[in-house]
Formats: sequence, structure tokens, C-alpha cells
Amino acid sequence: MTEMTKGLCKAARVLLEWSVKDLAEVSGLSLDTLRSFESGRTRRLSRENEAQAISTFEKAGIEFIPENGGGAGVRFGRETPSGGAGGGGPDQYSGNW
Repeated sequence: MTEMTKGLCKAARVLLEWSVKDLAEVSGLSLDTLRSFESGRTRRLSRENEAQAISTFEKAGIEFIPENGGGAGVRFGRETPSGGAGGGGPDQYSGNW
């Protein structure tokens, strides 16, 4: 798995059409932690918080692309939990997975 960078975090949120507040609500991470990370005030998330953010994004249909000469990135997986190809806000992901 690629290290979660602030750029990957922002890109994943944009694909899902989520605000930082949306990510905080769905993931259970604190809003301040996420804002500090994405703004660069905090260089890295703790391992636990990074794992929680990645898990939240993956459950919402995001696939992390590893560094493979072309650069790390994010994209929608083959199918999102709702059966579509993405977006739609956090409400559809706030239930049990």
C-alpha cells in the first residue's frame, strides 16, 4: 500500500465529492486531525489514523494506485458499494458495510 499523502487524501475526497467534514464524520477521525494533515501542519497521520482513512476510502469505492514508475494515485475501483461508478456524498456510506 502506498503511504497516504495529503494529495492522495484530497484526491480521494474529490472523487467522492466529500468535504473534510464529511470524511471526519464517516471515518470517525477528528476534523482537526484531517485539517492539520491536509494543510501540511502535520506531515503524516498516525498508523492507526492512516489505516482508518484508507479503509474508509476503500469501503466507499476508492482504489489506491501504488507508486510504479508513473506515480501513486487514486481512482474508483471497478464498482462502488452502491453499484455505480462513484460520488454521491457520504450518506450512502454511513451505514454498516
